[in-house]
Amino acid sequence: MSTVLTLALKAPTLAYGPLVYAYYLQCAGPTASLSIAIDWKPVALIQPDNPASTAVLSVDGRDVVGPSDCVVELARLAESSLQGTETQTWLAFARDQLGPADHRALRGLLEQLDQHLVMRSFMTDHQLTAVDFAVWGILRGNRVFQSQVKAQSPLLGIHLLRWYTFVESQPCVTVALSDYYKAVDGAKNKLDQGKFDIPLQDAAMGKVVTRFPPEPSGYLHIGHAKAALLNQYFADKYQGKLIVRFDDTNPSKEKEEFEQSILHDLQLLGVKGSVVTHTSDYFDQIYQYALQIIRAGKAYVDDTDNQTMREERGAGIASKCRDLSVEENLRRFEEMTQGTPFGLSCCLRAKISVDNPNKAMRDPVIYRCNVAAPHHITGTKWKVYPTYDFACPIVDSLEGVTHALRTNEYRDRNPQYNWFFDALGIRKVHIWDYSRMNFVHTLLSKRKLQALVDAGVVAGWDDPRFPTVRGIRRRGLTIEALKQYIIMQGASQNILMLEWDKLWAVNKKVIDPIAPRHTAIPKDKLCQLTITDVADEPVMETVPKHKKNPKLGSKDLWKSKIVYVSTDDAAQFVEGEEVTLMDWGNVLIQKKHTNAQGVVDSVTASSNFQGDYKKTKLKITWLAAQYPQTNDTGLVDCVLCDYDYLITKRKLEEGDDWQNFVNPVTEFKTPAVGDTNLRALQQGDIIQLERTGYFICDKAWSKEDPCVYLILVPDGKAGSTTIKAESKPSA
Repeated sequence: MSTVLTLALKAPTLAYGPLVYAYYLQCAGPTASLSIAIDWKPVALIQPDNPASTAVLSVDGRDVVGPSDCVVELARLAESSLQGTETQTWLAFARDQLGPADHRALRGLLEQLDQHLVMRSFMTDHQLTAVDFAVWGILRGNRVFQSQVKAQSPLLGIHLLRWYTFVESQPCVTVALSDYYKAVDGAKNKLDQGKFDIPLQDAAMGKVVTRFPPEPSGYLHIGHAKAALLNQYFADKYQGKLIVRFDDTNPSKEKEEFEQSILHDLQLLGVKGSVVTHTSDYFDQIYQYALQIIRAGKAYVDDTDNQTMREERGAGIASKCRDLSVEENLRRFEEMTQGTPFGLSCCLRAKISVDNPNKAMRDPVIYRCNVAAPHHITGTKWKVYPTYDFACPIVDSLEGVTHALRTNEYRDRNPQYNWFFDALGIRKVHIWDYSRMNFVHTLLSKRKLQALVDAGVVAGWDDPRFPTVRGIRRRGLTIEALKQYIIMQGASQNILMLEWDKLWAVNKKVIDPIAPRHTAIPKDKLCQLTITDVADEPVMETVPKHKKNPKLGSKDLWKSKIVYVSTDDAAQFVEGEEVTLMDWGNVLIQKKHTNAQGVVDSVTASSNFQGDYKKTKLKITWLAAQYPQTNDTGLVDCVLCDYDYLITKRKLEEGDDWQNFVNPVTEFKTPAVGDTNLRALQQGDIIQLERTGYFICDKAWSKEDPCVYLILVPDGKAGSTTIKAESKPSA
């Protein structure tokens, strides 16, 4: 007999009843040998037109639809008796009354269940039956009931809660729920993650060579990180080689410092090339290929001014120089090589097409003069330099590259890339396209990022508002999270405008288990709370830095008669009610005192540290206000820094002047005081300020400058990744 229970993972409420009953029948019930396959579907309904189809039980080709009917059919398969008025009554109760019950109706139904279970351990028998799982499954999926269970609400009744807890504690239920959570995670990952597992054309194991060719004219940004990791992935997959090649063909923009920073960032990403090369290593060979293509009549030297050349290319008009003789072109190219006044007015263009619909094929420039700056490697040896479009296919061929990975924004240039192989008679290289990562409110153009640096909008290329690898690391993004996120994107061809929230959510999963917990309160929100029956002398206890990760060690927790709490918390205090001071205990609020502005600026309370923290509405952070007179104790001055997007528009359209959308206020600083343990932070340490957020230490404490700067790390929630422009005052 073939039996398959199919469950809809995206249903508003999972069909818990048939799920746990199926597991019970297979592992603990009277028919433990019964075999029921579970099939998880990432859909809301198994049968799109049937609202009951959150669960479908297929038995030898026959479908039973709906959670309740599935439970009944499972009982029939198990040869479990469902006869009797009481059994049928409670099955109907679960299906018709308990399932659709609203908040008001639920209370009476729960009282009915509690009364029924006063003298019973199970719903209808002396052991667990289908009725128990049918009723339990409905309650497990009811959010109101679950919130009351979590709060240990007396409205539930002790008998109902006892029965519900017993069913939930069954091993089969634990296994069923565990498998459900795994299925949810698996479906989510399958949906979110792209796939790199796509074969490369003509790829042979051990012979694949990829290359990552950054220009040393800026710092690596998040888009470059994807390119580097993708090239590394394929080189590793095919047990081949990755070449890190610096495309140093424009001495006016390139600097040695950029090369070193790129190599450092690649190291952080875990990307290590088999070899590091430079396009300039091949300048002699590229120059010879330029002479070859001129002699073949496939290139010409053009002295047309830039504006006219741009207009002619756009209109599909041939240059006046297009039909010059080979001899004249060689003479002119020599003048370019020597850097003569006439040569400096010229460029070398490939003779491909005048009016090709693909404008990348309209006689592109392949050599230019540049005498403005010496090359950072070759110095003043050369006055002419190849363009990337000309140098790239040549060096790819010379270095043995088998597969050139390029973002699909360059797809129009692919025919041009291939044309040079034919024109020069050199070995061809396969092109493999992938999509560029574009983010909302974000510039990735190095030219535009440089303009922001030059204008003083940001402090430098490692500014935490920048999408550079260094910038996002300074903002608190871990390299592990970045790698995970890029792998999730896969090798998709889709051009998407990505949100930042998912990247930061991945980062939160990485940092939360290892971020020590600390406390800080803004200086303008300090409220004194005096605990009248606590001794005047402050005392120190040692507590874990992270309750769930003892490996992180311990920290000092100072307690004193007077403590600071936030005025925001104090405003919610009710005289005569208890609140919980986290990591200490409960206090009873006696009196709130307000200032002239109506702000609570002081509170008196008495201790009840052994009180039940589960019964208090407010669990608040606090700081001791009194310390021994020593140099290594006391509150620490700190500045909490937050940032906004540099660009106010989500997506810049073609024709938009990006400078019109530069956010005028993007930095927000909040002076605060933090616990004494902040003195030990090192630059780059990531912590959690409890009830505030995750922060990375940007400047550590020192005796010379005893102030810690902490940068807020977005956690992926809407509030941390939405634009703050016009909604948050400037510091």
